[in-house]
Amino acid sequence: MNYTVYNASGNTFVIFDTNKKEDYSKLAIELCQKEAVDGLIAIIPHDIYDFEWLFYNSDGSTASMCGNGTRAVAHYACSNNIAKENMTFLTGAGVITCSIEGDVVETLMTPAKILQKDFSEYGFDWWLLDTGVPHLVTFVEDLEQFDLEICKTMREQYNANVNFAKINNCKLFVRTFERGVEGETQACGTGMTACFIRGVLENRLLNHCEVYPKSNEELFLRIEDDKLYFKGKVKKLQTKEYR
Repeated sequence: MNYTVYNASGNTFVIFDTNKKEDYSKLAIELCQKEAVDGLIAIIPHDIYDFEWLFYNSDGSTASMCGNGTRAVAHYACSNNIAKENMTFLTGAGVITCSIEGDVVETLMTPAKILQKDFSEYGFDWWLLDTGVPHLVTFVEDLEQFDLEICKTMREQYNANVNFAKINNCKLFVRTFERGVEGETQACGTGMTACFIRGVLENRLLNHCEVYPKSNEELFLRIEDDKLYFKGKVKKLQTKEYR
């Protein structure tokens, strides 16, 4: 088979399409290590939607949702005539809608759930939200306060990704410790989304803003008609043959 490597705001993925719905966890570990990427996405046919995805982290574990992954897989699907510029596909978190214009992809994210608000751990004030996957969010004055040991402990305690966020001139800056990666990631779409939602609900942010992950690539989040949209560029890196 052939597979393609994609970059979406610093998140990297191996993507391929297949007619077989099976467990690709071992393949995910192999190819993610080989290509030094964050995850593997398999596209399989679906009777109702344009396709269904199977998403794996680099350690072979599965995830229901990945914001940057949705943008990468949508571009792949359109480029390979699996779907048109406006598409819907099924994920573990539900149905996702994406629209494509050139190398820019916008995803209509799944509705967020607030699981817990305003609790303190390690001197920080946290919210726990589910934006397809669970995320802990705290706002800080300086992103250098991001602490790997705290993140590791909180990740285990709450089985959630951990986000430190800062707002500066109405722009959102985020650093994320991600499950499956088990370390800091260059970008996390669902994590940025969770930070944005908390910021809006606490009147720290407007209902639209620019957001910058660890990779420092510019992305956009907005709420319109009670729907949440996540937009940014993706880049196809290379296509290879797997034997």
